[in-house]
Amino acid sequence: MADEAHIMVAVSKYYEEIAEELLKGALTVLDTAGASYEVYEIPGAFEIPAAIAMAMRSSEFSGGRQRFDGYIALGCVIRGETTHYDYVCQETARGLQDLAIGNCLALGFGVLTTENREQAMARAAVDRGNKGADAANACLRMIGFKSSLQLFPR
Repeated sequence: MADEAHIMVAVSKYYEEIAEELLKGALTVLDTAGASYEVYEIPGAFEIPAAIAMAMRSSEFSGGRQRFDGYIALGCVIRGETTHYDYVCQETARGLQDLAIGNCLALGFGVLTTENREQAMARAAVDRGNKGADAANACLRMIGFKSSLQLFPR
């Protein structure tokens, strides 16, 4: 199934160096699995749920199937001096989870929420704990799980 999957990768490049590492890890996994994908640069983590919701309504491929079989959200939020961090983290995660549950989406969550840039790089760098690869693997596994079920139409 992975080699037939078409994935949307939504990446916030607000912290460009971190985002590029997350993206490298995710695309390596997708390439290895033989999945096709489209990468979209999103302004910030907060905007990722809306971008995915918009993509869900985008044109279908021929044969009547949805354009994307799965979605990967990549980005980073680093704590600052105000409570803005808390709102962005909570609402991004809630928005993505609401989309996944409400629409039975195969979704890989790769939005880092860290205290500082060093923590972010430790979780993003491809030669360390790359969470972009983890998000891509989660997305592919959820596509496989979803395809093993007979879902009722909404």
